[in-house]
Amino acid sequence: MTKTEMIAEINRLRREKNAVILSHYYQDKSIQDIANFVGDSLVLAQHAARTNAEIIVFAGVHFMAETAKIVNPSKKVLLPDLSAGCSLSDSCPPEEFAKFVANHPDHIVVSYINCSAAIKTMSDIICTSSNALKIIESIPKEKPIIFAPDKNLGKYLIRETGRDMLLWDGVCVVHEAFSFDKMVALKRKYPSAKIIAHPESEEQILKLAKFVGSTSALLKYVKTTPDQMYIVATEPGILHQMQQIASHKTYIPAPVEEDNTCACSECAYMKVNTLEKLLRCMQLESPEILIDSEIIAKAKIPLEKMFQCSYG
Repeated sequence: MTKTEMIAEINRLRREKNAVILSHYYQDKSIQDIANFVGDSLVLAQHAARTNAEIIVFAGVHFMAETAKIVNPSKKVLLPDLSAGCSLSDSCPPEEFAKFVANHPDHIVVSYINCSAAIKTMSDIICTSSNALKIIESIPKEKPIIFAPDKNLGKYLIRETGRDMLLWDGVCVVHEAFSFDKMVALKRKYPSAKIIAHPESEEQILKLAKFVGSTSALLKYVKTTPDQMYIVATEPGILHQMQQIASHKTYIPAPVEEDNTCACSECAYMKVNTLEKLLRCMQLESPEILIDSEIIAKAKIPLEKMFQCSYG
């Protein structure tokens, strides 16, 4: 089946089954182009909560599809490939985190959305990189905070808010891979280029950046600023959206420590989803995300608090 034929069949199945396709910015561009909605974790979670579709096909990673199921438990949620995991989520095992939280019973637990449903059940409120600053600042200053699982995002939030948070030692391998020395060399080669970075990146990379923000904030920045060239320190899948909203500008993926075929930091988990797998999962309505109802009930509470804070 050709790509054109696959797209036509996906569109037919979408209409026939009343399905909606949600895609993260880090997906392959062919999936982004066919999705009903493309966005960051917050926007996609909001779309999942609001949709009237009977089936949600989530082109992203496992924790994102779990989130869609938690906020919409009556819907069927599909993930094209169940092996689409997340290194950051994996860095926070529930058993170990439960002990960590138990050792600090007076702390408010703020968990980044890039975590498993089990971690969400132990959290007081969830955040994304889009709303993390707002959520941290909404917590009374006298309340101590545990922030998990991303220590780089946590350190960034500490610097921005002045809060003395207790951080879980988790990282995203994509954002840990950027090379400071190569970034400096690239900036010397293109002195007019502005470095922009996602806050999951290491502190030394963030210090080089002209602008730090979530994926949606990075997109807004390149669209609204007059600069013509950007070095982008996040997963390079976002460059497809950048080229669509401001095609006359130049985008360079940030270099990584290890040499590889693209010299950029691709998320292997995000890229396991393909157009072929998307079609197959819509045909078979599988793999389906299934979560215990008790976990859904507990995990939904901190997610709803996030939505309330985001809308407020």
